[in-house]
Amino acid sequence: EDLYIRYAITNVSAFDLEDSIAIEYVLTDAQNQQFVFNEMHAPLNAGQSLPIIFSQPTVNMIGDYTIAINVKLPEGVKEKISFNNFGLRSFTVESDNKNPLLDVTFDGYHILDGDVVSPEPLISICLEDDNPFLLLVEEGSIELILTHPNGDIEYFEEEDPRLQFYPATNAEDNKARLEFTPLLQNDGEYKLKIQGWDASGNASGNNDYQRRFQVITKEAVSNVLNYPNPFSTSTQFVFTLTGNIPDFMNIEIRTMSGKVVKEIQKEELGLLRVGINRTDYKWNGTDEFGQKLANGVYLYRV
Repeated sequence: EDLYIRYAITNVSAFDLEDSIAIEYVLTDAQNQQFVFNEMHAPLNAGQSLPIIFSQPTVNMIGDYTIAINVKLPEGVKEKISFNNFGLRSFTVESDNKNPLLDVTFDGYHILDGDVVSPEPLISICLEDDNPFLLLVEEGSIELILTHPNGDIEYFEEEDPRLQFYPATNAEDNKARLEFTPLLQNDGEYKLKIQGWDASGNASGNNDYQRRFQVITKEAVSNVLNYPNPFSTSTQFVFTLTGNIPDFMNIEIRTMSGKVVKEIQKEELGLLRVGINRTDYKWNGTDEFGQKLANGVYLYRV
């Protein structure tokens, strides 16, 4: 937080000053290292007061400090007393020791270790910090390492075209986002390792974010099941998509004799993604006309 000191100086004499007033500020840290700042102000008439605000960024300051303020009158001006031309205050700059929060999604989802993902995923890495004074604006605050199925380890520079960094823009929402769009052409297991740091150098955690994930380039629908099964009120469909999202997909509900009693279109299933899907759609056991089907065993065909 910027340091602000508000005070006023007053010409308590009956004489106008003709020349400018110099004010010297001396910042002293706990190691007795000093930093000196000077500024000039217009001369004061008799009885006139001048409000002053001194400000100083504290980005590179941590610990206990004193600040001395010394008002220096023009040369040749004599004073009866001068101790009231001097002020001394102490203050402390607290350090930021809280870690930022790291959140990683693949195509908008939080994946589990070993999940299947798209060969062309959008990996969004969000870093959030509750420090309103030091915004997350440095692209190097997020580091990622990708291990390929053949064991090759890939590091990424800031200028990599597969990376797009969006810095934090305001203190109320101190969030930075890094979008990573790799092209994963080989089938197999990849491992992604991510770490993030805030502007004070605090890591997002003692351990890196790590996820193993599978890439299967063959386009397929597999591991289809419905849950719960059996059901009395409604059931959802669970399946795995690999390769890409299919242009067409539907689910037919059939009787044991093969008669189609219900057809569910792709648009009804909800948002689909590469990997494990659980449909937003819930089949309530009715046919195309909304009539409740008889209890029994039915087949579904995808």
